Amino acid sequence: MPFPFALTAPPMADQAQSSANEDAVINEVSPSSAGAPSTVQFPPRGTPLITGVNRIGLWSLYIKEVRRFLKVQTQTVWAPAVTTLLFLVIFTVALGRGGREVLGVSFASFVAPGLIVMGMMQNAFANSSFSLLSGKIQGTIIDLLMPPLSPGELMSGIVMAAVTRGIAVGGAVSLAMLLWPGVSLVPQHWWAVVWFALMGTVMLALLGLATSIWAEKFDHNAAISNFVIAPLSLLSGTFYVIDNLSETFQAVSRFNPFFYVISGFRYGFLGRSDIGSDSAVMGAAVGLLVLNLVMAGAVYAVLKSGWKLKS
Repeated sequence: MPFPFALTAPPMADQAQSSANEDAVINEVSPSSAGAPSTVQFPPRGTPLITGVNRIGLWSLYIKEVRRFLKVQTQTVWAPAVTTLLFLVIFTVALGRGGREVLGVSFASFVAPGLIVMGMMQNAFANSSFSLLSGKIQGTIIDLLMPPLSPGELMSGIVMAAVTRGIAVGGAVSLAMLLWPGVSLVPQHWWAVVWFALMGTVMLALLGLATSIWAEKFDHNAAISNFVIAPLSLLSGTFYVIDNLSETFQAVSRFNPFFYVISGFRYGFLGRSDIGSDSAVMGAAVGLLVLNLVMAGAVYAVLKSGWKLKS
């Protein structure tokens, strides 16, 4: 019994005509300014369409990271500010009695700058160390690796967001400390305040990003925070001048980069520090820049290799 219709392939001539029509649609002819037709050429497959810096992607990543910590700002900004203020209250009550002075100022004014920049650095580390680790644990790391962002752009977006959180915490802590009696926060060298705050937050943001790449669970992140960041912060001259230590511990303190960040930041407010002369402070500023460039190069190389991210 014959079928009412037959499944037959279209003739080769029809296929050729259809292919020609598709090519005509793709290669649309549009009149140029001179009146002559010009063909729109598409790049070959595999050729990137974005050249230079992907500014839109970088800005989007930065805004995403900033909004992430601002959604829980009570925990990420105000809680660290209150904790840091409690340090000031406890140490000034315990050690600042009797009008005690350090480096020619009251103990409260001496310890306040160190507490501010210490809070900034610790929170910059906390922000960047959570970015990639949370994605690996929750299975959303592909959302950061799939977009057309180079390793340098990915690193820059996360580090800039971490620095932003550090600055936010520093501003909140400074505002709270201004209300504490006996604290004077009048900058003597603005360049030192800005530079050492920037170098400190960038250094800890890069260290946090490296930790986020290496860590496989939150316990690994907490181990670096508790056994590396906290000791280096508290033993960096935040609450004392290293001249009160023995020569051995003074030498150990001078190998601690946190010491130069805190003492340099304090120099910006007090005009003096236990780093040494003004030239020594300038040397510390340059040294921190070199250290951050080395760390940035190392983190970039690890991101580019895809270690523990793509494998």
